[in-house]
Amino acid sequence: MGKKLLQQRAGRGGINFRSPSWRRVGPARYPNIEGEHKGKVIDIVHNPGVNAPVAKIRLDNGLEFYIPAVQGLRVGQIIQMGKNVPVVTGNIVEVGQLPEGTVVSNVEKYRGDGGRYARAAGAYAIISGKSGDKVLVKLTSEKIVEVSSTARATIGIVAGGGVTEKPLLKAGNNYWKYKVKAKKWPHVRGVAMNAVSHPHGGGLHQSVSRPSTVARNTPPGRKVGHIASRRTGRREGA
Repeated sequence: MGKKLLQQRAGRGGINFRSPSWRRVGPARYPNIEGEHKGKVIDIVHNPGVNAPVAKIRLDNGLEFYIPAVQGLRVGQIIQMGKNVPVVTGNIVEVGQLPEGTVVSNVEKYRGDGGRYARAAGAYAIISGKSGDKVLVKLTSEKIVEVSSTARATIGIVAGGGVTEKPLLKAGNNYWKYKVKAKKWPHVRGVAMNAVSHPHGGGLHQSVSRPSTVARNTPPGRKVGHIASRRTGRREGA
């Protein structure tokens, strides 16, 4: 009797395939409150499965929440949140109050959505223009998006930039990189397996050795290869 395929084991669930979202510290979003407040950075923590660190903020009214930490933010720093607050790194300000050219992150599209743009490690956005009750924000992808003038943003660049540029150096680092993202690595080709482990395995050389097209209703364990493909082979003239 053959072994179950990787996709069969993944579909069944289990700790090796479970998403790490349940281990996260909490949603890194702005609280849906009005008015001007002062807060204190009480901790900067790692968020499992996310490269960017998050800062834990406690407001003067006792409310606590998490936001993506920006470069230069430190534990014990006092930040301000509201409409008319100074443009200082870490402060949370309405984008309509910011001058053009200001570098921001965790930008909302609409007031109260908690933050939608420039949230990844090293990400940022630039206030590029204003038009009525809308503000034009330029993202690192060079795309310009239109957000509400009452939407909020954090002054500064998200910390953790350059983490993807660090060389892996050894296979073990790659393994743990995917481990926290619930992705199975390394990915082994079916033709490299034994016949008992995969329908494409076995033989004197690495070849499927049979048509790789399978029907849509093929039972699990055989449903590998080109599933319900409309055509196979090279295109003429390609």
